[in-house]
Amino acid sequence: MTAAAAPGATSTDPWLERWLPLVAERAGPDPVLELGCGTGPDSAVLVGAGLRVVGIELSAESVTAARIRVPQGAEFHCGDFREAPFPLPAGDAEGSVGVVVASLSLHYFAWDETLALERRIHRVLRPGGVLLCRLNSVNDFRHGASGPPPDGKDSFYLVDGVPKRFFDRTAVERLFAHGWRMLHLEELTVHRYEEPKVLWEAVLERT
Repeated sequence: MTAAAAPGATSTDPWLERWLPLVAERAGPDPVLELGCGTGPDSAVLVGAGLRVVGIELSAESVTAARIRVPQGAEFHCGDFREAPFPLPAGDAEGSVGVVVASLSLHYFAWDETLALERRIHRVLRPGGVLLCRLNSVNDFRHGASGPPPDGKDSFYLVDGVPKRFFDRTAVERLFAHGWRMLHLEELTVHRYEEPKVLWEAVLERT
Protein backbone atom coordinates (compact mmCIF):
# COMPACT_ATOMS: atom_id res chain seq x y z
CA MET A 1 0.00 0.00 0.00
CA THR A 2 2.92 2.38 0.52
CA ALA A 3 5.52 3.74 -1.84
CA ALA A 4 9.13 3.39 -0.76
CA ALA A 5 12.72 3.69 -1.86
CA ALA A 6 14.23 1.05 -4.10
CA PRO A 7 15.58 -2.11 -2.43
CA GLY A 8 19.05 -1.54 -1.06
CA ALA A 9 18.74 2.25 -1.08
CA THR A 10 19.84 4.22 1.96
CA SER A 11 16.82 5.37 3.96
CA THR A 12 16.12 9.07 3.78
CA ASP A 13 13.33 8.68 6.32
CA PRO A 14 14.76 6.96 9.43
CA TRP A 15 11.67 7.65 11.50
CA LEU A 16 11.53 4.31 13.31
CA GLU A 17 14.93 4.58 14.91
CA ARG A 18 13.84 6.70 17.86
CA TRP A 19 11.01 4.28 18.61
CA LEU A 20 13.04 1.06 18.55
CA PRO A 21 13.46 0.80 22.35
CA LEU A 22 9.68 1.10 22.81
CA VAL A 23 9.00 -1.35 19.99
CA ALA A 24 11.42 -3.92 21.42
CA GLU A 25 9.90 -3.54 24.90
CA ARG A 26 6.29 -3.94 23.76
CA ALA A 27 6.84 -6.59 21.07
CA GLY A 28 8.34 -9.12 23.43
CA PRO A 29 8.70 -12.53 21.75
CA ASP A 30 6.00 -11.81 19.16
CA PRO A 31 6.58 -10.49 15.65
CA VAL A 32 5.79 -6.89 14.76
CA LEU A 33 2.79 -6.71 12.44
CA GLU A 34 3.47 -4.24 9.63
CA LEU A 35 0.48 -3.09 7.57
CA GLY A 36 1.47 -1.76 4.16
CA CYS A 37 5.14 -2.71 4.27
CA GLY A 38 5.92 -1.58 0.70
CA THR A 39 9.36 -2.76 -0.41
CA GLY A 40 10.42 -3.28 3.20
CA PRO A 41 12.49 -0.26 4.33
CA ASP A 42 10.86 -0.20 7.78
CA SER A 43 10.91 -4.00 7.95
CA ALA A 44 14.69 -3.88 7.41
CA VAL A 45 15.09 -1.42 10.30
CA LEU A 46 13.03 -3.62 12.62
CA VAL A 47 14.85 -6.82 11.67
CA GLY A 48 18.18 -5.01 12.00
CA ALA A 49 17.19 -4.25 15.60
CA GLY A 50 16.68 -7.95 16.29
CA LEU A 51 12.91 -8.01 15.87
CA ARG A 52 10.78 -10.34 13.76
CA VAL A 53 8.29 -8.90 11.27
CA VAL A 54 5.13 -10.08 9.56
CA GLY A 55 4.37 -7.67 6.74
CA ILE A 56 1.29 -7.31 4.53
CA GLU A 57 1.36 -5.42 1.23
CA LEU A 58 -1.12 -5.12 -1.63
CA SER A 59 1.46 -4.88 -4.41
CA ALA A 60 2.97 -8.22 -5.46
CA GLU A 61 5.92 -6.39 -7.00
CA SER A 62 6.65 -4.66 -3.69
CA VAL A 63 6.37 -7.92 -1.76
CA THR A 64 8.97 -9.48 -4.07
CA ALA A 65 11.26 -6.51 -3.48
CA ALA A 66 10.73 -6.71 0.31
CA ARG A 67 11.71 -10.39 0.31
CA ILE A 68 14.92 -9.52 -1.51
CA ARG A 69 15.62 -6.62 0.79
CA VAL A 70 14.92 -8.56 4.01
CA PRO A 71 15.69 -12.22 3.26
CA GLN A 72 15.68 -13.31 6.91
CA GLY A 73 13.77 -12.36 10.03
CA ALA A 74 10.61 -11.31 8.19
CA GLU A 75 7.78 -12.91 6.28
CA PHE A 76 5.79 -10.96 3.71
CA HIS A 77 2.26 -11.60 2.51
CA CYS A 78 0.57 -10.15 -0.55
CA GLY A 79 -2.99 -9.08 0.11
CA ASP A 80 -5.44 -6.45 1.30
CA PHE A 81 -4.90 -5.98 5.03
CA ARG A 82 -8.53 -4.96 5.48
CA GLU A 83 -9.43 -8.60 4.95
CA ALA A 84 -9.41 -11.06 7.86
CA PRO A 85 -7.51 -12.74 9.25
CA PHE A 86 -4.13 -11.13 9.72
CA PRO A 87 -1.36 -13.61 8.79
CA LEU A 88 -0.31 -14.21 12.39
CA PRO A 89 0.03 -17.56 14.21
CA ALA A 90 -3.13 -16.71 16.17
CA GLY A 91 -4.81 -15.00 13.23
CA ASP A 92 -7.04 -12.11 14.26
CA ALA A 93 -7.32 -13.29 17.86
CA GLU A 94 -7.45 -10.59 20.50
CA GLY A 95 -4.07 -9.82 22.05
CA SER A 96 -2.04 -11.55 19.34
CA VAL A 97 0.80 -9.02 19.12
CA GLY A 98 2.48 -6.24 21.04
CA VAL A 99 3.29 -3.85 18.18
CA VAL A 100 1.63 -2.83 14.91
CA VAL A 101 3.37 -0.50 12.46
CA ALA A 102 1.29 1.28 9.79
CA SER A 103 3.36 3.95 8.08
CA LEU A 104 1.43 5.89 5.41
CA SER A 105 -0.94 3.00 4.78
CA LEU A 106 -4.21 3.76 6.61
CA HIS A 107 -5.35 6.84 4.68
CA TYR A 108 -6.69 5.30 1.45
CA PHE A 109 -10.15 4.27 2.63
CA ALA A 110 -13.62 5.57 3.32
CA TRP A 111 -14.14 6.63 6.94
CA ASP A 112 -16.19 3.58 7.92
CA GLU A 113 -13.50 1.27 6.50
CA THR A 114 -10.81 3.24 8.32
CA LEU A 115 -12.69 2.94 11.61
CA ALA A 116 -13.20 -0.79 11.07
CA LEU A 117 -9.48 -1.22 10.46
CA GLU A 118 -8.66 0.81 13.58
CA ARG A 119 -10.92 -1.55 15.58
CA ARG A 120 -9.18 -4.62 14.11
CA ILE A 121 -5.77 -3.21 15.02
CA HIS A 122 -6.99 -2.41 18.53
CA ARG A 123 -8.33 -5.94 18.95
CA VAL A 124 -5.20 -7.71 17.70
CA LEU A 125 -2.96 -5.76 20.11
CA ARG A 126 -2.68 -6.97 23.66
CA PRO A 127 -3.37 -4.39 26.42
CA GLY A 128 -0.34 -2.11 26.59
CA GLY A 129 0.56 -2.90 22.98
CA VAL A 130 1.35 -0.01 20.70
CA LEU A 131 0.48 1.20 17.22
CA LEU A 132 3.04 3.34 15.39
CA CYS A 133 1.12 5.13 12.69
CA ARG A 134 1.78 7.86 10.12
CA LEU A 135 -0.97 9.61 8.17
CA ASN A 136 -1.23 12.22 5.41
CA SER A 137 -1.54 15.77 6.74
CA VAL A 138 -3.96 18.35 5.35
CA ASN A 139 -0.83 20.46 4.87
CA ASP A 140 0.81 17.91 2.55
CA PHE A 141 0.36 20.19 -0.46
CA ARG A 142 3.06 18.59 -2.61
CA HIS A 143 1.27 15.24 -2.44
CA GLY A 144 -2.31 16.27 -3.10
CA ALA A 145 -3.62 18.01 0.00
CA SER A 146 -5.68 21.16 -0.45
CA GLY A 147 -5.44 22.48 3.10
CA PRO A 148 -7.79 22.19 6.06
CA PRO A 149 -11.37 21.51 4.92
CA PRO A 150 -14.36 23.69 5.77
CA ASP A 151 -15.99 22.82 9.07
CA GLY A 152 -17.77 19.50 8.91
CA LYS A 153 -16.22 18.46 5.62
CA ASP A 154 -14.13 15.36 4.99
CA SER A 155 -10.65 15.52 3.40
CA PHE A 156 -11.07 12.37 1.32
CA TYR A 157 -10.86 12.62 -2.45
CA LEU A 158 -9.08 11.35 -5.54
CA VAL A 159 -5.47 12.42 -6.14
CA ASP A 160 -4.33 11.40 -9.62
CA GLY A 161 -6.99 8.73 -9.55
CA VAL A 162 -5.99 7.36 -6.13
CA PRO A 163 -8.32 7.84 -3.11
CA LYS A 164 -6.49 9.61 -0.30
CA ARG A 165 -7.51 10.93 3.09
CA PHE A 166 -5.76 13.92 4.68
CA PHE A 167 -5.86 14.48 8.43
CA ASP A 168 -5.73 17.44 10.74
CA ARG A 169 -5.08 16.96 14.46
CA THR A 170 -8.79 16.72 15.24
CA ALA A 171 -9.31 13.96 12.66
CA VAL A 172 -6.39 11.92 14.06
CA GLU A 173 -7.76 12.27 17.57
CA ARG A 174 -11.25 11.33 16.35
CA LEU A 175 -9.94 8.17 14.67
CA PHE A 176 -8.30 7.00 17.90
CA ALA A 177 -10.85 8.37 20.36
CA HIS A 178 -11.84 5.06 21.95
CA GLY A 179 -9.61 2.53 23.66
CA TRP A 180 -6.29 4.28 23.05
CA ARG A 181 -3.87 6.41 25.01
CA MET A 182 -1.99 8.85 22.78
CA LEU A 183 1.70 8.59 23.69
CA HIS A 184 2.87 10.91 20.91
CA LEU A 185 1.31 13.01 18.15
CA GLU A 186 3.35 15.35 15.97
CA GLU A 187 3.07 16.92 12.53
CA LEU A 188 6.37 16.51 10.68
CA THR A 189 7.96 17.15 7.31
CA VAL A 190 9.96 14.18 6.05
CA HIS A 191 12.11 13.60 2.98
CA ARG A 192 10.98 10.12 1.98
CA TYR A 193 10.15 11.01 -1.63
CA GLU A 194 11.40 13.42 -4.29
CA GLU A 195 9.27 16.18 -2.76
CA PRO A 196 9.06 16.81 1.02
CA LYS A 197 6.02 15.22 2.65
CA VAL A 198 4.00 16.57 5.58
CA LEU A 199 2.47 13.91 7.81
CA TRP A 200 1.19 13.10 11.26
CA GLU A 201 3.22 10.67 13.34
CA ALA A 202 1.24 9.02 16.13
CA VAL A 203 2.19 6.45 18.74
CA LEU A 204 -0.80 4.95 20.52
CA GLU A 205 -1.14 2.46 23.36
CA ARG A 206 -4.05 0.08 23.60
CA THR A 207 -5.80 0.61 26.92
